[in-house]
Amino acid sequence: MRLLRAAGRALTGIPYMMLGYDAATEPGGRVAAAAPLLDRARGVVPVPVDNDTVVRANGAAMAVGGAMVATGLGSRAGAGIIAASLIPTTFAGHGFWEFDDPMQRKMQQVQFLKNVSLLGGALVILAGATK
Repeated sequence: MRLLRAAGRALTGIPYMMLGYDAATEPGGRVAAAAPLLDRARGVVPVPVDNDTVVRANGAAMAVGGAMVATGLGSRAGAGIIAASLIPTTFAGHGFWEFDDPMQRKMQQVQFLKNVSLLGGALVILAGATK
């Protein structure tokens, strides 16, 4: 059972490590995708840094959270970090309701629901169902 848990943690955490690292080091189009959400957020709370920095910080948070989950060193806290960073990522990157083209809408809806599923997995870890 320990081996199965370790494999599950690794399979859950490693994608966050890799994709988070990519976002932190090469934010690219993620900045433009995040801009509308960040602009709306600035109307509610102060966001003291530029969009590029926010995207990079979010990617770094995902990478750190993924490493914590993958290694089992603070996996519950890591899952909390992942959950906190995944929510804005999902809304900023996969707002399927904003697309008129049916194919684009469907593609973004699939990605949105995939992220919802990933969020569910992070919440299971956060709740302590796995150690």
